[in-house]
Amino acid sequence: MGLFKKIFSKEKKEKLDQGLEKSKSNFFNKLGKAVAGKSKVDDDVLDDLEEVLISSDVGVSTTIKIIRRIEDRVAKDKYLGTEELNVILREEIAALLSETEEAEKNNQPELGHPYVIMVVGVNGVGKTTTIGKLAYQFKKQGKKVVLGAADTFRAAAIEQLEIWSQRVDVPIVKQKMGSDPASVAFDTLQSAVKLNADVVLIDTAGRLHNKINLMNELTKVKRVMQKVVPNAPHEVLLVLDGSTGQNAFEQAKQFSAATEVTSLAITKLDGTAKGGVVIGISDQLQVPVKYIGVGEGIEDLQDFNKIEFVDSFFNQ
Repeated sequence: MGLFKKIFSKEKKEKLDQGLEKSKSNFFNKLGKAVAGKSKVDDDVLDDLEEVLISSDVGVSTTIKIIRRIEDRVAKDKYLGTEELNVILREEIAALLSETEEAEKNNQPELGHPYVIMVVGVNGVGKTTTIGKLAYQFKKQGKKVVLGAADTFRAAAIEQLEIWSQRVDVPIVKQKMGSDPASVAFDTLQSAVKLNADVVLIDTAGRLHNKINLMNELTKVKRVMQKVVPNAPHEVLLVLDGSTGQNAFEQAKQFSAATEVTSLAITKLDGTAKGGVVIGISDQLQVPVKYIGVGEGIEDLQDFNKIEFVDSFFNQ
């Protein structure tokens, strides 16, 4: 990704810890009850741990992988005390997620100029807010940014993006509600080329993810953009609401099957106890989690770092 590899400050560990507080509290309360009165990690403890992980929205498939890794470790070490379980979980989940990095490296979007990011997701996940925060971060790095209001299905979406364009002080291309989204995207890219912009962020309609007409619409938007910028969009960013837990995972699978999603942003983690879903999504999908939202502030959209995330999640 070159210039776009790491655009966010790494001095945000404290905010990450705070943002995951509800998820951590929920997880460790359940884990504490599961191992209460037990000193050794045995089959009963592993059964209880499996239930804790699934109920913490880690997901069934990823939970089974984690349990198997711990079973292998118990077999190898012969004896593991329950007081070591936190450390073991941290190590094994971090190792599991690190194994997916090679697949993600092969899924890196190509660079273009302007670099076009099409942002997708259902209504209410924080899509437009994520675009605004991204625009702020890119501009902070000295890049020229243009916004495209191609969510013409709702007047509120256009107005919200316009507010962000004013707040961040970047240009926006828009048409009236009900306009052809592909036409807006086309105009946005033409404007971006004239302005010699570095980054273009295209908002899209957020109707239900299982509607075939929406998917056809996104395909059309992509096709029309390529008339101005070959190979656009260079990135399709799917925004998911972390507070919906497994529903976010289902949306990710649906969108990935219907469009060429290349990256994910998981928002609203600070207001939920369902942060475990990030572990499941990061493990299960062949699409990298690129950003996580851990607060409402303009700088609270962070780069997702697997090791830092797991460290914060298991840091008591």
